[in-house]
Amino acid sequence: MENIKSYVQENKDRFINELIELLKIPSVSADTAYSQDVINTSEAVKLSLEKAGCDLVEICETDGYPIVYAEKIIDPTLPTVLVYGHYDVQPADPIELWTSPPFEPVIKTTDIHPEGAIFARGACDDKGQMYMHVKAFEYMIQNNNLPCNVKFMIEGEEEVGSVNLKTFVENNTEKLKNDVILISDTGMISNQQPSITTGLRGLSYVEVEVTGPNRDLHSGLYGGAVANPINILAKMIASLHDQNNHITIPGFYDNVEELSLEERAEMAKAPFSLEEYKSALNLNDVYGEKDYVTNERNSIRPTLDVNGIWGGYIGEGAKTVIASQAFAKISMRLVPNQDWEQITELFTKHFLSIAPAGVTVKVKPHHGGQGYVTPTDSIGYKAANMAYTETFGVPAIPVRSGGSIPIVALFEKELKSKTILMGFGLDSDAIHSPNEHFGIFNYLKGIETIPLFYKYFVELSKK
Repeated sequence: MENIKSYVQENKDRFINELIELLKIPSVSADTAYSQDVINTSEAVKLSLEKAGCDLVEICETDGYPIVYAEKIIDPTLPTVLVYGHYDVQPADPIELWTSPPFEPVIKTTDIHPEGAIFARGACDDKGQMYMHVKAFEYMIQNNNLPCNVKFMIEGEEEVGSVNLKTFVENNTEKLKNDVILISDTGMISNQQPSITTGLRGLSYVEVEVTGPNRDLHSGLYGGAVANPINILAKMIASLHDQNNHITIPGFYDNVEELSLEERAEMAKAPFSLEEYKSALNLNDVYGEKDYVTNERNSIRPTLDVNGIWGGYIGEGAKTVIASQAFAKISMRLVPNQDWEQITELFTKHFLSIAPAGVTVKVKPHHGGQGYVTPTDSIGYKAANMAYTETFGVPAIPVRSGGSIPIVALFEKELKSKTILMGFGLDSDAIHSPNEHFGIFNYLKGIETIPLFYKYFVELSKK
């Protein structure tokens, strides 16, 4: 694979332009207004895999958005790599905070990306990172150096909880049979220091509703005499943490994995500047659970956060009402050994129990998933580390991520294989936020690095 660098440079403009065209399609799976765009994106992904050289490419219908499956089987006796990614994206809201339209991709230079970055919703999460694998595969086909079999499974519901993926995987275990699963939906420490994500947090996502009077009331005539759902909801949410930012739900920490001091010391070796972290977020200080540092709070500790809260009048000017209802969306990031369904049940029981008289409370579970830890002594991890070391010049550092990819635990359960998380994004890429972007360097470096994973995985599998 000596000519991978020259191939990437020769095709650089085409690779960038193809990704830009994909990013123009607003494949927002959470909003039914974009349903046709999501479907159109699946067709675009199918076409790209066909052009790249897969022998079989098909749109697999589900009860929701389709899954694009593709494969290239060169020899059934060789190892098989299953590549997973997703083509759906987060909503672009709030639109007014974008410096350029979210679905009109533009390349801009930044301090971190002096060579330029593509600004668009989905640029990093996950269209850009998913498309690296398509182009890396294209390179291996064009240069006749694909060393093993490859399968692709690209879905359109990751941003809404992969609702139908479980059924698809359960019903297609033979079709998806593999020796290792490769995913690029995570990040790395910096463009100088690669890292491999070895842990993911689980997730429990719920929506809560507090109802008081049967209609909005005049706050002068009724204020102080009836329960105000917004006030009540604010108090209930505030009570979910104590003065040490410890979550107060009974039983919440019962199965939390406690890392040893030695393991925490290994984590602390990863380069991290607290001052740069605060500066990048324009913060005067960090905040979180007592007795843990920032990189532990956002990776090895569980959390509970309000993702949205609303009720009453929020229009221009004043309207003196006591709202009939108040709502909030709440996510809990979980660590390995915490079962998301059990945590959802614990939350529901506790939240209902702390509701005062005068209101009724409902809890609506949305979706969730288990946490995951992958071993660093596996062939897949070693192959990824060797690939990063060759292209970046330094070994990768194992890190645990605060994010969640719930289907990773599902893959291990149903397909009996380990997942390697080879991410090329950066924390500063603003995924899920306005002005999401993906560095040109990172995009091309991913295309350059991925074929080396295949090479080393096959070589190590023979030993």
